[in-house]
Amino acid sequence: MPLGPLRQVAIVGIGMTEVSRRSPRTALDFAAEALRLALDDAGLRVDEVDGLFTNVGYPLAVDYDRMAEAFGLGIRAAVQTWTHGRFVGPALQAAVQSVALGMSDIAACVAGVSFSGLGTVGGAGDLEGMRQGGGSHGELPHYGMTAPGAGAAMAFQRYCARYGYDPELIAAVPIAFRKHARLNPAAQRTDALETGNYRDQPFVVEPLRRPDFALLSDGGGCLLVTTVERARDLRRPAVVVAGMQGLHAGRDEFIFAPPGLGVFSQGDTRRVEHNTVYAQAGLTGPADIDSLQLYDAFSPNLVFVLERFGFTGEGQGLDWLQNGRIELGGELPANTAGGLLSEAHICGWGHMVEAARQLRGQAGARQVAGCETVQWATPFGDSLIFTKDR
Repeated sequence: MPLGPLRQVAIVGIGMTEVSRRSPRTALDFAAEALRLALDDAGLRVDEVDGLFTNVGYPLAVDYDRMAEAFGLGIRAAVQTWTHGRFVGPALQAAVQSVALGMSDIAACVAGVSFSGLGTVGGAGDLEGMRQGGGSHGELPHYGMTAPGAGAAMAFQRYCARYGYDPELIAAVPIAFRKHARLNPAAQRTDALETGNYRDQPFVVEPLRRPDFALLSDGGGCLLVTTVERARDLRRPAVVVAGMQGLHAGRDEFIFAPPGLGVFSQGDTRRVEHNTVYAQAGLTGPADIDSLQLYDAFSPNLVFVLERFGFTGEGQGLDWLQNGRIELGGELPANTAGGLLSEAHICGWGHMVEAARQLRGQAGARQVAGCETVQWATPFGDSLIFTKDR
């Protein structure tokens, strides 16, 4: 009989390769290592994997069928979403649903990526972007807006103008995430970042500077998912998937902003969100979250996640996150491994691996004390909540 996904499915194995700006290794090589690491972590065999889920494929990574062939997998259920990191949540959600419905027993969520081999992001050379009329992140290429950072910068500029903020306040986000990365020996960027040298960095698209943009990385990550019942017989403590909320879409949605602020949103009004993920997880609301992991392609994503999910009220997020509130020891430690801004950009899998580490108590110097509940989220409205096995 189907289980129903909530609180019945768990992450049981995690694997993350070395990460770097440029590597001679292939995306397939990274995916293979990430899968092997996750199998070793869980104490499982490769022939037990019968589900395969990924949020990236060619040209940035490897398509699911090629991975299944190369790794000798016998797959009963597979999903490959569009080649973008923001689909890490839906890819994991599909794996959870597959296990809950009995379509697979051990589902591998895996990706190896090679940004160094991709070439241009945006512009005429962006082959993936051409699949959506030349702009794969909501850009409008016939007006010259062809890179994802342009949309993020415009949405943040609009936010600051509407609520009367100095855009320089956003420095608190990359500074906090860099502090966390400096406690992560595997992070790609561990050089010091403070207010002074943040302001010395050049604008990429004003008002966002270079530290406000995600890294480009080569590396891989993997999560193994199975039932909680099966998980209790395996090597590591189960990390339970307690709640899920889907990716939003529509005329007022924009990838890097909440409704009412997105560049191409047809409406101009912020709305009260109905976030079902907390009730699904048996929580009263965002106050119950011990750590937040979010898809931080750009620094303002954190502001928009805080407001969209009710951690703060409308127009309050940028002020709220100041003074160490999002740092380790603060009220809501966010992206505790450094995130896309400082750890690595392997299309979101690093966030999920870090969530599992925090709940297992394996994060070392960056461990959140008493961590029981971790949320992952994006400005696009999708989310997962993970808890310890209670």
